[in-house]
Amino acid sequence: MGKVLAITNQKGGVGKTTTSVNLAASLKITKKRVLLIDLDPQGNATTGSGIDKAGLSLSVYDMLCGDKEFDQVVAHPHEAGYDLLPSNTDLVAAEIELLNIDDRELRLRKILDRVKHNYDYIVIDCPPSLNMLTVNALVAADGVVIPMQCEYYALEGLSALMETIGTIRDRLNPDLKIEGILRTMYDPRNKLTTEVSSQLFSYFGDTVYRTVVPRNVRLAEAPSYGIPVIKYDRHSRGALAYLALAGELLRRNDEAAAGISG
Repeated sequence: MGKVLAITNQKGGVGKTTTSVNLAASLKITKKRVLLIDLDPQGNATTGSGIDKAGLSLSVYDMLCGDKEFDQVVAHPHEAGYDLLPSNTDLVAAEIELLNIDDRELRLRKILDRVKHNYDYIVIDCPPSLNMLTVNALVAADGVVIPMQCEYYALEGLSALMETIGTIRDRLNPDLKIEGILRTMYDPRNKLTTEVSSQLFSYFGDTVYRTVVPRNVRLAEAPSYGIPVIKYDRHSRGALAYLALAGELLRRNDEAAAGISG
């Protein structure tokens, strides 16, 4: 049964889509069966996977608010390797239309319940705001991965996100957990970066991934070619960082499973 990970942060520009695309690609490299869901109307994870969002005849919108089935919507981007539920600006309408649908918070969960046995990991790229799409992702998810920059306002934003996750857990998804906090655009030469990083470990301990994602030109260039960085330059620092993140995530899950069985 596939593990569902929501990649989310209510603050934009923190590497959320970069993390979604490249974590999905890195998990695929480790021979896992992976589905990436683009739940952001900007559709950046779609184009970053090599799919023309402007040319889509069907998108995740048609599943959430229409009657289309998974097999009609899912794409198979060749270079990326994983399966993809693509998105475009049609998804903007979903934020409004879902308000008038019964069990609106459960739409995505019900869709995934029918297909998650086909995957080891399902990665959801969430919008950079708390709306009905993000709520659907958090209700469907087993865990939340939070990418964040080590900057002045980061901890304040993280506190608000934790409250949101707590509310979802109390009301709609009691099994939701924080999978990990990922430090992105990391520059150890910056004093503020190291100070915020230290605070993160003080507050959240082992929840913070040991892996950090550095600022990396190759990581920034890859989306314009419609491929994950591991396909663009496998030996770049960005590619190596996301491979390390995938390895760390898999180790944690293996340890958790061993603890349960033990």
